[in-house]
Amino acid sequence: MCSRFAGFLVLVFLQSLSSQEIDSYDYWNLDAPEHSYWTRDLHDPFTAIKDELESGRLPLDFSSEKAFVTSLLQHLRIPVSSQTLVFSTTSLQLSLISPRSPRALYFNEEIYVGYVPGGKIEIISMDPELGGIFYIFDIPKRGRTIEIQRSQRCMNCHSDEDTRDSPGLVIKSVIPGQRGGSLDSYRRHETGHQIPFHERFGGWYVTGGENLGSHHGNVIGNFSKEGIVTRPVEPGHTFDWSIFPVQTSDALAHLLHEHQAGFVNRVLETHYLARGWLKQGNGQMLSRHETDLDAQVDLLVRYLLYADEAEFPAGEISGDAQFKTEFRANRLTSSDGKSLKDFDLKNRMFRFRCSYMIYSPVFRKLPPMVKDAVYQKMEKILSAGRESDKTFAYLPHDERKSIREILRQTHPDLSHW
Repeated sequence: MCSRFAGFLVLVFLQSLSSQEIDSYDYWNLDAPEHSYWTRDLHDPFTAIKDELESGRLPLDFSSEKAFVTSLLQHLRIPVSSQTLVFSTTSLQLSLISPRSPRALYFNEEIYVGYVPGGKIEIISMDPELGGIFYIFDIPKRGRTIEIQRSQRCMNCHSDEDTRDSPGLVIKSVIPGQRGGSLDSYRRHETGHQIPFHERFGGWYVTGGENLGSHHGNVIGNFSKEGIVTRPVEPGHTFDWSIFPVQTSDALAHLLHEHQAGFVNRVLETHYLARGWLKQGNGQMLSRHETDLDAQVDLLVRYLLYADEAEFPAGEISGDAQFKTEFRANRLTSSDGKSLKDFDLKNRMFRFRCSYMIYSPVFRKLPPMVKDAVYQKMEKILSAGRESDKTFAYLPHDERKSIREILRQTHPDLSHW
C-alpha cells in the first residue's frame, strides 16, 4: 500500500509539473523558434522594396518633404486621401508633435505610414505571419542616401495589451493638453469597430465628422479645480494645411483605420497562439487546446461579420469623395457587381457585413486548422436563417446570401462554397 500510495503521489506531482509547464508557456516570446520574429526571413511589402529605397533606385520626388511623402505613398499604393492627423504625443517623435504640428498617418490594407513634418518617416509593414515589421528613417534631403532602421523601440507600445500582445497596431484616444501630452485616456487596450464613437478620436483631428455624434476629436484640455476642462481646436487653425498632401483627416478614414487595426490585432494574436499550440503538440493540435481554438475562431468570426459593430449615430457619414474612390479602387465584385467594399454609412460601415480584410495576406496565412474552422463556421452562419443563431440574427437572409455569393466568386479559398 505504501508503494502504491508513493507512486500515486509521484503521478500527481508529475501531472502538477505538466500543468505548470502548460500554464507558464510563453506564447508571446518573440525569440522562440516557432516565431523567430527578429531572425526569420521577412515577407512584408515594405521590406521587399527596402533595398531599392536605400540605394536610390526608386524614382521618388526629393524636391520637398511633402513631395517625397506623396511619391513614396504613390509607390506603396497607399492613397494620400487616407490621411488622418493625430496631435497627441503618442509616438516615438513626441517632441515634434502638438496641436500646432500634428503627425500624419496613411494606410492601405498592408502598410501603415507615419509622417511628422521636420521629423522622420515611420513604417508598419505587415508580414503575413509575424505581423508588424517596424521601420523608421529620416526624411532625406536631395542627393543624400536613405538609411532605414528596423525599430525595436516601437515594440514598447506595439506589442503589449494594446495589440493583444502581438506586433500590431495601436490607436489611442486621449484628452491631450495644449502641448499634446495626455491628461486622460479612453478605450484602454482596445481596438476595433466595436468601440463606441463617444470613446474615439481623442487627440486626433477629424474632418467630415459632423454626423459622428459626441466624440473626443478636435479638442484639447487643461486641468482646473473642477477637473479637466476641454475646448475645441479646429483642423487647420493652428497649423498650415499646405505642409500635408491633402487637407483632410477624414472621418471615414478614421473608421476604416480602426476597423483594420482591430482585425489585424485579433488575427495576429491567433497566429502566435496557434504556433504555440502546434509547438506544444509537436506539429499537432492537442485536445487540451481545442477549447482555446474554438474561442479564437468565435472571436474572428464575430469580428469578420461585424457582430459587435458600434452603433452609428443618426445621420449619414458622407466620407471624403476622393478617399471613397481610392479605397474602392481594388474592390472585388461578384457577377452582379456586389462587393465587400460597398459602403452603407447610414446605419453601419458597409452594405454587406463581412470584412474586406478577409482577402488580406495576414488572414490568408493563418494556419489551415484555424482558417478552415473559420470558413466552416462562416459558411454555416451564412447558409442558415437568422433564427438559427441569435448572435448573428442582425444579418437578414438576403444579406447572408449576398455575402456568401461574393465570397464564393471572389475569394480564392472559397470557390467550393
